[in-house]
Amino acid sequence: MEGSDVGDHAGLTEHSHRSSVSSTGAKSSLDVVVYLINDSAVPLMVENLASITAQELHRIVRDTLQLPEVSQDVFALWLISPLLELQLKPKHQPYKLCRQWQDLLLRFTDSSEDDICQDEPSLQFRRNVFFPKRRELQIENEDVLRLLYEEAKFNVLEGRYPCDVEDCEKLGALVCRLELGPFDQDQHTPSAFKGKLHSFLPGHLCKKRPGGLLMAFRSRGSKQDSFEQTLLDTYKQVTDGGACEEVEVLKKHYREYLQRCHELPYYGCAFFSGTIDKPAQGFLHRGGRKAVSVGISMDGVYVIDSKEKYLLLGLRFHELSWDHTYPDEEEHILWLEFDGDNEGTPVNKLLKIYSKQAELMSGLIEYCIDLNAITEAAAQETTNTTTFPRDCPPASQLAGRRGKLRRQSSVICNRIQHLATIDYVDDGKEIKRVKPRRTASFFSRQSSHSHAPYSVVQGTESLEQG
Repeated sequence: MEGSDVGDHAGLTEHSHRSSVSSTGAKSSLDVVVYLINDSAVPLMVENLASITAQELHRIVRDTLQLPEVSQDVFALWLISPLLELQLKPKHQPYKLCRQWQDLLLRFTDSSEDDICQDEPSLQFRRNVFFPKRRELQIENEDVLRLLYEEAKFNVLEGRYPCDVEDCEKLGALVCRLELGPFDQDQHTPSAFKGKLHSFLPGHLCKKRPGGLLMAFRSRGSKQDSFEQTLLDTYKQVTDGGACEEVEVLKKHYREYLQRCHELPYYGCAFFSGTIDKPAQGFLHRGGRKAVSVGISMDGVYVIDSKEKYLLLGLRFHELSWDHTYPDEEEHILWLEFDGDNEGTPVNKLLKIYSKQAELMSGLIEYCIDLNAITEAAAQETTNTTTFPRDCPPASQLAGRRGKLRRQSSVICNRIQHLATIDYVDDGKEIKRVKPRRTASFFSRQSSHSHAPYSVVQGTESLEQG
């Protein structure tokens, strides 16, 4: 398996174990069930199941759901269980991968033998990791938009896409409008939402009741409003604009939901599980490890705190170097190297991510960089033959502009102070571990196609050794 195929789903443990493909033997014609993200089942009758490819099965699903041609690029078939996620390549044969599932779990997870024996994957129809999110908002088909919305909503509610409280309110209000219809003050009351908040807001926020150390919702006025009232107040503000027909209204709100999710840097990522070292604390300098979810997309690499639900580190590909090591009888490690500072002095920073999926993550990073290079080359050829209006600069110029200002405490801001990194510098003779400074990279694996490549900082003799 290559790294572009697999991700671990940390938030799927509450989903039922669903079998899509028989594992008792391949008959000439068998019933196969493909699941959508909302647990809807798509039953199929498939000939020659043992040899059918993911590409052929994908076409059957599209025909059954009557989806337009664009869905061939938007979606992919996945094999998913509570322990592992696998996006299938067109050439993959789902039946054979199901038969090899326990071997894959042994290779790419730390699960117990009992968990591995009981685990069984299901075939799911999900977003393709390699589909550019900029193309999503150009889609006109309601069914495709709805499927994308359902998947984005699932990832928000499960905490895979950490969101600031303000964004959770707005996204939850859109869910209310899409699934409950226009706001009705007689029908939509705080009591009507009692016990149902988890359908509109992330579960980890719903568990944080007002008055605790971390109040999930900001106070409005002198008294902390209930979660239900806060959601209703935002629900009231959702307008349908100039759309008349309900179909157009739904499409408008699907796009609005997706557009808000696009502001999250880890939207559309494949996710992997791992652990990182905690910074040493206390008199004895005890550290330990914390669980993280590593998201990788066409945009970059994102390390998320699995418990606290916020971003620890986000790097675009031109901001990092990486490598994967697996010493004998030691843990697999994905190394991320990036620019940083120590007390104001530039340094090289190395982050170690311990994971049996490090090989997969490394492969996916490399594949995304190569795919981006091909896409950029094709776009450049188009740009050279295109005349842009004065008020419409090329996308390459837009990409270089400063990004939107973020809230200081936003969940999407880097928290490098929460990372235990290795800082080092090359003094020209040997590489030394130091308390500052940045130099040549340990790793040769980095993006060579970006406009602002990962650069180096020269060391000085005045640096203090660590």
